Amino acid sequence: MLVLLILHLVVALAAPLLVRRWGARACYPLALAPAAAFGWAVFRTPDVVDGGAVVETYPWIPKLGLDLAFRTTTLSWVMTLLIGGVGALVLVYSARYFPPPAVGTAQFVGVVVGFAGAMLGLVFADDLLLLYVCWELTTVFSYLLIGHSAERRSARWAAAQALTVTTFGGLAMLVGFIMLGHHAGTYRLSELSQHPLPGGAYLVVAVLLILLGALSKSALLPFTSWLPVAMAAPTPVSAYLHAAAMVKAGVYLLGLLAPVLAQVGPWRPVVLVAGLATMVMGGWAALRQTDLKLLLAYGTLSQLGLVAVAIGVGTPDAALAGVAMLVAHALFKAALFLVVGVIDHGAQTRDLRKLSGLGRRAPYLAVVAGLAAASMAGVPPLVGFVAKEAIFAAFTDRPAALAVLVVGTVLTVAYSLRFIWGAFGTRPGRAPTDLGRIPTAMLVPPAVLAGAGLVAGPAAGALDHVIRPYARLLGPVHAHLTLWPGLNLALGLSALALTGGAVLFLLRGPLAPALARLRSPVTGQQGYEWLVHRFDRTAVDVTSVTQRGSLPQYLGLILIVLSAVPGGVLLVIRPWEQALKLWGSPAQPVVLLVIAMAALLAVGARRRLTAMLLVGVTGYGTAMVFVLHGAPDLALTQFLVESMTIAVFVLVLRRLPERFSVRPLRRSRWIRRSIGVLVGLTVAGLALAATAARHTRTISEEFPRFAVEGGYGRNVVNVTLVDIRAWDTLGELAVLVAAATGVASLIFQQSRTGPRPRRLDADRGESVAGRPIWLRGGATLIERNRSIVLEVVTRLIFHTAVLFSFYLLFSGHNAPGGGFAGGLVASLALTMRYLAGGRYELAEAAPISAGTVLGAGLGLAVGGAVASLLAGGTVLQSTRIDLWLPVIGDFYLITSLFFDIGVYLVVIGLALDVLRSLGAEVDRHIEAAGGPDGGLAVERRGGTR
Repeated sequence: MLVLLILHLVVALAAPLLVRRWGARACYPLALAPAAAFGWAVFRTPDVVDGGAVVETYPWIPKLGLDLAFRTTTLSWVMTLLIGGVGALVLVYSARYFPPPAVGTAQFVGVVVGFAGAMLGLVFADDLLLLYVCWELTTVFSYLLIGHSAERRSARWAAAQALTVTTFGGLAMLVGFIMLGHHAGTYRLSELSQHPLPGGAYLVVAVLLILLGALSKSALLPFTSWLPVAMAAPTPVSAYLHAAAMVKAGVYLLGLLAPVLAQVGPWRPVVLVAGLATMVMGGWAALRQTDLKLLLAYGTLSQLGLVAVAIGVGTPDAALAGVAMLVAHALFKAALFLVVGVIDHGAQTRDLRKLSGLGRRAPYLAVVAGLAAASMAGVPPLVGFVAKEAIFAAFTDRPAALAVLVVGTVLTVAYSLRFIWGAFGTRPGRAPTDLGRIPTAMLVPPAVLAGAGLVAGPAAGALDHVIRPYARLLGPVHAHLTLWPGLNLALGLSALALTGGAVLFLLRGPLAPALARLRSPVTGQQGYEWLVHRFDRTAVDVTSVTQRGSLPQYLGLILIVLSAVPGGVLLVIRPWEQALKLWGSPAQPVVLLVIAMAALLAVGARRRLTAMLLVGVTGYGTAMVFVLHGAPDLALTQFLVESMTIAVFVLVLRRLPERFSVRPLRRSRWIRRSIGVLVGLTVAGLALAATAARHTRTISEEFPRFAVEGGYGRNVVNVTLVDIRAWDTLGELAVLVAAATGVASLIFQQSRTGPRPRRLDADRGESVAGRPIWLRGGATLIERNRSIVLEVVTRLIFHTAVLFSFYLLFSGHNAPGGGFAGGLVASLALTMRYLAGGRYELAEAAPISAGTVLGAGLGLAVGGAVASLLAGGTVLQSTRIDLWLPVIGDFYLITSLFFDIGVYLVVIGLALDVLRSLGAEVDRHIEAAGGPDGGLAVERRGGTR
């Protein structure tokens, strides 16, 4: 089974290339993929015909108990035959359906094969979560296929509607799956019946959510609106997705879970009401359609309701009849859709009011359509008659449901006759419609499907034998599929339905006014559009109230909700158990008092620079808390991060007003202080609750041992970053690179790798007028923007800071430091160069693009991760390499050092990106605007920088 899925994936990826090379003729070899699935199912018939199963299991995520578990039983075997057989015929049909040059045919064919693979995965899945993944894949593929003609608004709208409705149902179904699997103790479909299911309201909710997914996928009420609209798709899509495959997924799910859930309270009432109502509504709507494709679409709704009732009601005899009708519907409805495609392809219209005389012009096509329509109407000896008879017989003990089924069948007969009359009848006074020559590739697929329906009727005994094992899952089976059931109630009801349908068709003229008037005041499409409009309107209203353009308001609302909801729960349940220890040393409350006072003053500050410095005090205070708790590594990192943050704030504040607001803010300051205190108490409570909730030993207690034995280092923090939890660090590096790219993209108006400030080619460290030049870029600044003290200090400490960053990088494995801390020190050194000498000085200090440094860092980190494999370990595993050098002697090298160097470079690259965007680029804008503080100095030796 896995091989079949991989085959479909490979063929789907290769399809666009083959179609571009061979044109639509590539559909012929591409049809071999679904044909292989059909052949595999035929080959596996002996394994499932007596109730056996074909099982394949492959490890996927063992620690979560998730496997790629596949299982083929009777029901999934039947679906495999339909998916593979109809899929192959649709691809053969498509080879001549799309006229050359067919725009988008390459993508279309690839998506069709991909959809076939997703449907196979859905029916093969023996795990609820795997089934859901394939379920959503079919939703995505159907979206692409329905919206194939993207230039048409109707196609885009139809695709979006199908995606919205089925995704909504799929998400509800996922919640139901999780509820069911969690309390059953397994997600395996094959094991659910062997585990006791939870009772009461819990199981009722799970069942209702699962039914939402099934009803929405099969377009049963109240989710019928998307299927008729989806007829905007090309006809091969309608024949495959909306007749044989995708819409069967919901019905298949009902059949799959009926042996387990049919006895649960809401299952049968929901299935019966939705199915019977859909059958009658769809049949009545089909009688009003003038578009042949829409007529079949509403007929599909009607038949899906019938199949859902039979399979979903959960009785053995009905299940046997339901699977037979599942097969019959796929054969006759796919054939009829393909016939409509032939008519539309040749006559360029599907309007039955404009068609005339096709029965004489295309007799072979008329015979094919007649056989398929007769099977749909339940005319003997076709398979549709066998299935319908079995359904009537299965519901003789439910007279109310049986009466509705008969009414629905009468409507089915009537719209079947309407289809044949509309497509192939001769209208007086209208010229015969010319289809031209019908390509063989477009006539053979519907003929094969219609012929299969004709053969399956007399072969009802064989069909009964192969699908009976599924019905036995629900109990003893008393019914039989047979072409001649004998004189009984079911046969009489069939004769009544055929007669009633014929009379209803013959009276179509006099009944036309009644058909026009007797309709729902609000159609499903109108209901969907109203609902979408109300959602849009509500979104606009909510946005207009909540999105006022005030960042403090947004943050305040978020913090209030945080305090109200989790904080309220904390007050109610009081989850902490141990005694509260306020501090561990006398110095800690002093530091905490300083942090609290700085935070309160920052909230009430009126000047932005004052608030920023007070926030910095809280950060440095937090670092002191780390020191007092014996975490020098964390304290060092916090000090460096806070210093870098202050520098970035300074760069941003240059372009902001000096004060927050000129309005009186006395009341709002107290509100903000109150929110801050409330949030602080809430977060402290959450921390206490999280600590109290732990009932087992934390894995971090083993980190010191892991650090020495596996990471070959004594600095637990650094070894954790580059070895124990290196995957997290690698992901964070990717986030940092993305953040740097985002900052540059938002601020730069030109390429990041474009021209940078040129390096100074004068003043090569020499004196000017007897004065030493401490920083070469300083001469580019106007005098009032220069600080000689800052330039001198920067020149004195820059190289020391860079050397210190190297020391932190290389010693961090066994002492406080590491690539992150070292990168921050180097970044602060570059920041000092920029603040002292401006953007030209930054270009002198780092004559390389930030993107290059970021890319090198990320590449080195990834390379170090992969290099572990070459040493015989796993990805990101540290390896010790013992070396010897003269003078130095014996020493060892840890491969995670290269990963740490990558971290070092990424941090520096991020700092460069920020300095050049928020710093150098803002400087350039100020200079271009002629700002008083941004002008360049005029060199004493002439010229302007």
